Amino acid sequence: MSSKVISGEPYVNTRSSRQINVVLRNHEPLQMISDTHLIEEKHEAEEKMQQAPNIYAEFEEQLNQMIGMDQVKQIVYEIFALLQITKMRQDAGLNGSAQVYHMIFKGNPGTGKTSIARIVAKLFQKMGVLSKGHLIEVERADLVGEYIGHTAQKTRDLVKKAMGGVLFIDEAYSLARGGEKDFGKEAIDTLVKHMEDSKNQFILILAGYPYEIEQFLMTNPGLPSRFPIIIDFPDYTVDQLMQIGEQMIKERDYSLSQHALFKLRQLVMQAKQSEEFSFSNARYVRNLLEKAIRQHAVRLMGQYPRHAPSRNELISIRSEDIKL
Repeated sequence: MSSKVISGEPYVNTRSSRQINVVLRNHEPLQMISDTHLIEEKHEAEEKMQQAPNIYAEFEEQLNQMIGMDQVKQIVYEIFALLQITKMRQDAGLNGSAQVYHMIFKGNPGTGKTSIARIVAKLFQKMGVLSKGHLIEVERADLVGEYIGHTAQKTRDLVKKAMGGVLFIDEAYSLARGGEKDFGKEAIDTLVKHMEDSKNQFILILAGYPYEIEQFLMTNPGLPSRFPIIIDFPDYTVDQLMQIGEQMIKERDYSLSQHALFKLRQLVMQAKQSEEFSFSNARYVRNLLEKAIRQHAVRLMGQYPRHAPSRNELISIRSEDIKL
């Protein structure tokens, strides 16, 4: 009596030994093909998983250079992970239906919204969602026209210009400030239509103050559901603003004396407290330091040509250079 193996167990069969050997030989190539196919699939999946961190590495480097924004960075990584896994699912023949990536950035001025928008645009381009990955930054005046029909045309032109990239509208809530008869409503209606008609041919990011953005979304019942990704940009702490200031100065080949650092911190603290709702965060620090650099130049020119500044003097920002 002879046997063959089914599910790893011997099975008694009355057929001859010759017949059984034929059955086994006929099955071996099929098993080899199946194993080879599985191995190839595994290798392909491993290759893609190895490539994914490499794609993200350049964006991670840019994000790491940005002070704070831990939650913002986490959401950017979540977007990358979603794009990568969606692509893998599509390659595996699974449902990879297109996602909607329109976003809202809520935060006060100078909290890094535009910088993150640029990174996101390039990330989508690298992941194959957007063809160009450029950023078109606009405001109300760029969208709203002076007569009926003018606004719709201006808005369509900007959407066309943003195709393959990101259309970033700062202070987007200003489009709804004029009421029903204002042409801003025409811009909103045109944008909503293109969001539906041109899915993922461009990505729309609306940005602005948190409270005003919330009010803006209430002006059109269809708006909130069209923006599945909402990112909050918190204000910087005083310590973070000081780190940003030192980073800015270093990038420009300057340095701050200890007295200058102390004065800068005092001014930042005062402004942050007195301008609670209008404080411009990193923008405030940048403006203060750019003014300090101009004052530094004026101070050195007052000594020249009587005294040519040394290299150290060309670099050093002193407390008297920092003025409101």
